[in-house]
Amino acid sequence: MIIRTVESLRGTDKEIKSKNWSSTRLLLQSDGMGFSFHETIVHPNTETKIWYKNHLEAVYCIEGRGEIEEENKIKHPLTPGTLYALDKNDKHTLRAFSEMRMICIFNPPLVGPETHDENGVYPLIKTSGVK
Repeated sequence: MIIRTVESLRGTDKEIKSKNWSSTRLLLQSDGMGFSFHETIVHPNTETKIWYKNHLEAVYCIEGRGEIEEENKIKHPLTPGTLYALDKNDKHTLRAFSEMRMICIFNPPLVGPETHDENGVYPLIKTSGVK
């Protein structure tokens, strides 16, 4: 059994920060669950262009307000209780109008240190340290 708290991971190598967001990675590839599970705080008044070319992601908004814009310019509001799933490695833009707290699941799971490259892509990292 794995038991972790977000608070216990703050300030460790499992809390990854960028100028637009902070991601606390509660489950990673090394945990052997087949997915990774993160709490992400998206800073207010930010815009992040994202393309998870190597991963599928499901995101559930639990606090805040923003929007996701598809590559075809269709916009969807994000409010508490909204889920979006990037089931086709969708390119998109995430905008936060207030601080947003999101729960994110990635498949394949992240290793831990991943951040977006210049195209908004997380690299696909595989390690042999999986349970």
